[in-house]
Parts: sequence; C-alpha cells; structure tokens
Amino acid sequence: MDVKKVVVYILVVFVLYTIITSPTEAADLVEVGFKGVSDAAQGVGEFMTELVR
Repeated sequence: MDVKKVVVYILVVFVLYTIITSPTEAADLVEVGFKGVSDAAQGVGEFMTELVR
C-alpha cells in the first residue's frame, strides 16, 4: 500500500471522527477554514487588480 493513501485514509477517519463526536466544533472549524480561503482569494484578487493598474 502506498504511504500517501494511508495518510489520506487516516486523515479521512480523523475528520469523520471529529464530525461525529463534536459536530459543533467541527462546523466552527469549517467556517474558520472557509473564511481563511475567502480572505486569501480576496487578497489575491486585490493584488492582481493593483498589478493591472
């Protein structure tokens, strides 16, 4: 078995365990993650806009 596959399986099991045992905290973590991605995308957009000007 490939090491990468094992790591992915362990990560998936950990995420599912976290969602099942504490769904409220898992939802908060997902919200924080999406907020971070959104902020990063907005920053890249602003940077590109300034480069074009």
